[in-house]
Amino acid sequence: MSKGNWEELAAKKRQELANSIPQEWRIPSHLLPPADQDDVTGFPEASGWFTADELAITNQTAVQLLPKLASGELTSEAVTRAFCKRAAAAHQLINCLSETCFDRALETAKKLDEHLAQTGKPIGPLHGLPVSLKDNFNLTGLDATVGFASHVGDPAAYDAVLADLLREAGAVFYVKTNVPTAMMIAESVNNVFGRTVNPRNRKLTSGGSSGGESALIVFKGSPLGVGTDIGGSLRIPAACAGIFTLRPSFGRFPTLRCRSGMPGQEAVQSVNGPLTRTLADLELYSKTVVDAEPWRVDPRCLPIPWRAVSLPQKLKIGVMWHDGTVVPTPPVTRALRHAVAKLEAAGHEMVEWSPEDQAQGTELLIRMFLADGGKAIKRELERTGEPLRPEMEMYANARELGGLEYWDLHLERQQFQKRYLDRWLSAGIDAILCPTTPYSTVENGKVRYVGYTGVYNVLDYSCISFPTSVTVDKAVDVVLGDTYKPLSDLDKVTQAEYNPEAVHGMPVSLQLVAQRLEEERCVEMCKVVLDVLS
Repeated sequence: MSKGNWEELAAKKRQELANSIPQEWRIPSHLLPPADQDDVTGFPEASGWFTADELAITNQTAVQLLPKLASGELTSEAVTRAFCKRAAAAHQLINCLSETCFDRALETAKKLDEHLAQTGKPIGPLHGLPVSLKDNFNLTGLDATVGFASHVGDPAAYDAVLADLLREAGAVFYVKTNVPTAMMIAESVNNVFGRTVNPRNRKLTSGGSSGGESALIVFKGSPLGVGTDIGGSLRIPAACAGIFTLRPSFGRFPTLRCRSGMPGQEAVQSVNGPLTRTLADLELYSKTVVDAEPWRVDPRCLPIPWRAVSLPQKLKIGVMWHDGTVVPTPPVTRALRHAVAKLEAAGHEMVEWSPEDQAQGTELLIRMFLADGGKAIKRELERTGEPLRPEMEMYANARELGGLEYWDLHLERQQFQKRYLDRWLSAGIDAILCPTTPYSTVENGKVRYVGYTGVYNVLDYSCISFPTSVTVDKAVDVVLGDTYKPLSDLDKVTQAEYNPEAVHGMPVSLQLVAQRLEEERCVEMCKVVLDVLS
């Protein structure tokens, strides 16, 4: 059904979003950092525009805030107000939001404070904590455009099941964050809201599709956010921003009643997970969601409680230096070498993990994404005449598979999963350590490759992307020389575009991969790795 002109709808939506920021939270023009100031993470402290209390609140992690909220030392109203203001500032500097519901959030916070005052008891484990959500999580009365002009002015009539669980745990919702069109680009850019940039360097990407969320968290406009992942959409933005995320296996966290960019595509399942500044916050969130028994409200969730894990004294870790298609850029290789050396020195067994299956996994992922011939995405674009973004060119020329071809694709996926599992068990490894992406981050518009993450969506393995202690050093992480022979055309482009000057000083992340449904084990192994690296 036709919806009107995409440009008018997009302009109207942007104006509504700008208008939703109250005057008191609009940065005075004389305090705005100049357009050519790349790093804006220091703005809240440097500007003098935030009070000491607002800074003290927003600089704390979820684990630090929650006991104070539960005891009444901090009110939810004060904490929510501080994060609303910091999120509003973030949006004005890095364009990270898609929706706000500040009044509703403050009303919720006041009710939580009243409940605590009257009963002496918090509502739940997240009592009073502001939690930001990626745009595709439905919240009643708010749009979930997922980057399409056709979804503007189409407010949700219900909440996502995960939102219900988090609210019952005491969370306060106040903003939703920007995504790419259909959530199918590895950077957060669309024709409605435009591009979200990285607060550590606004010339660089915050990744995608959960890039609005990762950018907001780095700016400390949120203590804890929730994104989704279908090909790397949690891990890529976490790596670009230098924060933590968990990509869980399907069935651990509820996914029901979220808006999809490609509704009904279930050959590779979308999952959701936390984006946090610390591993402790990530673990707290994960345990809270699973302890809420999501299988009682989402029929696709598995009745698996959060389990205590006992690790062997020394881990056996497979190291994948590259995936056979694209070699990581020099800082990522250096971070991986550093981690391997430290783990070996600590007595852990590090073995080579062959990339022999990675290319097929990436190819399967792309074929599953394109199985409808791009029709789901084209249908939404055609409703408003919105053009297909250049990053999504592969959807323009995709061929729709017939039913039998689609079934055959599922059989290929099963055979691939079985071969990978057999190889894992034969090697006797506990985890794989590898790059999250070939980049630390990269200039806006230059994410070319998602193979390092996407294969583990096809396998449905549990993965954590975590920041290492390594940052890019332009003097050390120099461009690979003329003698380097690229593995592929994609590798050639990736190495040619690598610019150590542009990414100097940026944090470098790595990915720790565990088996399917091993979220708790993945968290515990990541603790071991971080302890060694520290």
